[in-house]
Amino acid sequence: MTAREVMTAAVITAAAAAPAREVAELMRSHNVGAIVLVDGGGSPAGLITDRDLAVRVVAAGADPDSPAAAHASAPVIAAPADIEVEAAADLMAAHGIRRLPLLDEDRLAGIVTLHDLAVRTGEMELAHRMTTTVMRAALPDFYFFTRGG
Repeated sequence: MTAREVMTAAVITAAAAAPAREVAELMRSHNVGAIVLVDGGGSPAGLITDRDLAVRVVAAGADPDSPAAAHASAPVIAAPADIEVEAAADLMAAHGIRRLPLLDEDRLAGIVTLHDLAVRTGEMELAHRMTTTVMRAALPDFYFFTRGG
């Protein structure tokens, strides 16, 4: 099974130069937690999440009208849309990411998320491995917390 078969094709995007406030408004209006920032040619230039906006803009006291790209993760970890689901899962786990933009050539074709892999594939072993690996990468202090004195 390929990632194309389980991806979301209707990816919400914004120009890399779009103000962070505008990107936050897009997230709210489309009820999404991440937006792919694209360059003039439609290639991914960054990925910004609701957490990026909360931590890197609001909590840091940054100008909400500053370019979203200044607060996004870049370079973007992406893969060809026809990558096998297992390979996509391995790539996501290796980079500790929950969202993987998929490309046709250099243009954005869709996005596959941890949720997509866990629910749409029906492969429970893959879902378990992905969830555990990515969450450990995202929350190392939680998983490696030393208890006691």
